[in-house]
Amino acid sequence: MEKTTEKIGIREYVAILLIVMGIKLTDDTPAILVKKLGSAIWMAPLIIGLISIIPIYFTIRVVTLYENKNLYDCLLHLFGKFFGNIISFVTALFGFAAVIIDSGVYVDIIVSMYYERSPTVIIYIILISVCAYIAKKGIEQLGTIAWILLFYIAISIISALLFSLSDAKLPYLFPIFGPGVLEVLKESAEHISIYADFFYIALIAPFIVSNKAYKKGALISLTIVTIALTLSFIVFVAIFDYEGLKMLNYPYHELIRFVQLGFLNNVETFFLPFWVVATFIRFAVYFYLLAVFFGRIFNIKHFEYIIPSLAAITVIIGMAPETPTFTIFFLRDSLLHLLSPMFVLLPLLMWLMAKLKGDFKNEKTNHTE
Repeated sequence: MEKTTEKIGIREYVAILLIVMGIKLTDDTPAILVKKLGSAIWMAPLIIGLISIIPIYFTIRVVTLYENKNLYDCLLHLFGKFFGNIISFVTALFGFAAVIIDSGVYVDIIVSMYYERSPTVIIYIILISVCAYIAKKGIEQLGTIAWILLFYIAISIISALLFSLSDAKLPYLFPIFGPGVLEVLKESAEHISIYADFFYIALIAPFIVSNKAYKKGALISLTIVTIALTLSFIVFVAIFDYEGLKMLNYPYHELIRFVQLGFLNNVETFFLPFWVVATFIRFAVYFYLLAVFFGRIFNIKHFEYIIPSLAAITVIIGMAPETPTFTIFFLRDSLLHLLSPMFVLLPLLMWLMAKLKGDFKNEKTNHTE
């Protein structure tokens, strides 16, 4: 049914997750969180990471319970064909909406920060076309590309953060708890869907070499991503102060514009190519996941053929906002609030249904045999 015939190893799987999740430190995620968290913004990834262990655990527990089944297959099995398809369709639509909004964010970064005179629609078409082309290559190629380029992407981001430390001021990190402990916990919990990619990645669970690799890869990725986001947010606050951070839509890109390397000017041009490549990989993975999801829902045998249609719809809808910088910021924040309950409750509900169906007893029987 699927184009993919081979399986990816744990290193490719981890590379995909690290790029897809890690690059969020370069978009408007810090700007969204700093609005109410202030100087305590760096605590959000830690709290979100800890809370996310619960839905990620239940997701992995359920998906690995059924051999060669992905997220859609599990939903269909647990909730029946009718309700399973409804839940799957709504979940896929939420994911598609997130891709449209997020792609708008990245196009806005390119246009507003680097190519102000370039037509937005042309940048959008180029970005999405490249991502769609990569996505059509399949998950094996995506995993290989992610693994090969992960080191260079990581080095470029780490270097940018390290080179900027000379301007960091530790007093900017105070007060440590910002608006207060309760507010930090509340705001972090409301944005837990920042880590929802760990749920959607279950769509390719059968394409990962083993259940052990799937579990271990998720844990490794979650740990590294949480540490990376936390440290980068600390750097942002220490450099810009939280009041200054509130006025920046894309702190990472502001940061690399002011990095000084001796006599070299326009240092951001050294970091930009790696960020662009990471962006291609991220949205290529998203398009592939959406193609798998919609392909299974509508019983499309060669699901890779719908990727160009998804890309075209993304550009058409993504270009709709008249003031993209402000509109997509509001839309993404609103969508994160909507997705957060789903990310927490749906895996738990799946686990409960599997428990009621007695599927965990079958697992114990199989292990005994």
